[in-house]
Amino acid sequence: MSSWAEFDPTGVTQPVLLCGYYGEHNLGDDALLEVLLNQLPLSVTPLVTAFDQLDVQSRHRVNTVQRRSLRDVWAAMGRCQALVLGGGSLLQDATSFRSLLYYAALITTARLQHKPVLLYAQGLGPLKRRRSRALVRGLLSLVSGVTWRDPASARLAQDLGLHAPHGSDAVWSLPRQHWLGRGGPVVVCWRPTAHLQGEAWRPYLQALEQLAERCDREVIWLPFHREQDTPLLEQLTAQGLVGQSLLHRSRVVQASSPSEAMALFRGASLVLAMRLHALVLAALSGSAVSALSYDPKVQACAQQLGCSAIDLADGPISASELGIIWRDALEHPPATEALEAMRQATAVHADLLASLVRG
Repeated sequence: MSSWAEFDPTGVTQPVLLCGYYGEHNLGDDALLEVLLNQLPLSVTPLVTAFDQLDVQSRHRVNTVQRRSLRDVWAAMGRCQALVLGGGSLLQDATSFRSLLYYAALITTARLQHKPVLLYAQGLGPLKRRRSRALVRGLLSLVSGVTWRDPASARLAQDLGLHAPHGSDAVWSLPRQHWLGRGGPVVVCWRPTAHLQGEAWRPYLQALEQLAERCDREVIWLPFHREQDTPLLEQLTAQGLVGQSLLHRSRVVQASSPSEAMALFRGASLVLAMRLHALVLAALSGSAVSALSYDPKVQACAQQLGCSAIDLADGPISASELGIIWRDALEHPPATEALEAMRQATAVHADLLASLVRG
């Protein structure tokens, strides 16, 4: 059920439906929602699609609607004056074609009701199916305004017939922190991925163990997606892939918010990030970072940031090669100039939201 009347701090002025992967216990999407709400014009009243509605309501003091109920979201659309698809990569079929159909239904419904649709700081793709590309080509012709979060998404959209500006990921607009991590732990933000199955994990775990032993560091495993990432260390241990020394030095720490994750990153000597927003938040925290790219978006971000990155699609790599890369990255944070350039590139997204009140 929706919770439209749960909170009303400013009065209903100009309700707008904010649609994204919110309330799914993913710190990256939590950060995207935080930024989106901060950049939203004050005269706009947000209604947020969320799975864990109570969590989103209590954290942000906003109204919510159950994102997994298309019926409830459709009903909420009737009460709103615009639709904003906020952050992340929503128009893609890697998750499933059904997911793409969900967002297609919302965009089409909004336009049939003569309501503007904004794609805010979006990534586009991957679009693996021919029918997906055809569907997205049609959807892009319906939207009222777009900003992309990276050049690759802008190029793909141009191939599909839409020219629109790109910036950087919206999370780069969060305030930067002062790094305190010299001599601190190594923080691991890894996720299950089809690129690493069974024995394929071994060189990464061996290199991590050797780094921790050589530098005498604790290893903190920080799950970014609560349900997907939390069991990873236990699963790898059960498969006999985690050495006793690494296991002895390891512990899992849960962060309930992006700010809690950033506090942990501030004290880290190195963050090994597989998820995009783990990479972004760690860099904003001032920490040294090295990426494991399971998706082109992670590789692209690492290149813009100027940090090391291992592309998992390239195949096997030795523990000794990994060790060299990670030792070089240890306690060497990204350049301030790169971080500032990423922050400045988010301005285009705030400008798009301003159009909600410009008419």
